[in-house]
Amino acid sequence: MDYIKKPMEIEHRSMEIIAPHLAGLHLSAVETKVYSRMIHAAGDVEYAPLIHIHPDAIRAAQRALRAGADIYTDVEMVRTGINKRKLKAFGGTVHCRIADPEIAAAAKAQGITRSMAAMRSFGAELNGSIVAIGNAPTALYEVLRLAEEENVRPACIVGIPVGFVGAADSKEALRQNTRVPYITVEGTKGGSPIAAAVINALMYDIDDERV
Repeated sequence: MDYIKKPMEIEHRSMEIIAPHLAGLHLSAVETKVYSRMIHAAGDVEYAPLIHIHPDAIRAAQRALRAGADIYTDVEMVRTGINKRKLKAFGGTVHCRIADPEIAAAAKAQGITRSMAAMRSFGAELNGSIVAIGNAPTALYEVLRLAEEENVRPACIVGIPVGFVGAADSKEALRQNTRVPYITVEGTKGGSPIAAAVINALMYDIDDERV
């Protein structure tokens, strides 16, 4: 049986297959990389017209990465999917508190989700960071509340929660916010692999050496 076995060859061929679906979207080179990796992670070319990138998002996120900014995620799946060795090379670390016992206790006491409690616990630590949300709409709503009510300012929010309850609405709220640049997908599509793919695309655009 003849098939491609080398990882980079598989990746390159995937990008060739994706490319025609981005034609006509008038994307910059780095936007093309972000779109392509999102579609590659999803295995779904129908993402192409649903992706929305704020005009300042890529510049702000890459500036933060170069400065060693940390990344804060809602679930372990996002944290796991991010190339942490590459991020460490820039000086950053990925944080996720969803499994911390104190977060579970706080969520129960406050009557909120654990992902929401985790984001609330980060608070001002989110200033200048990149927030990557791939699962929980409540986490995205909480980050937007922190920006609105407590003047917390991440450099960029990658907000791509998935599902049928709250996901589409939370992402629409993200698109309507005027405080923080964002990368998102409209509707119910999304998920942790997509959010992680965005972060990796932003880093690989800066330095494509795989570590």
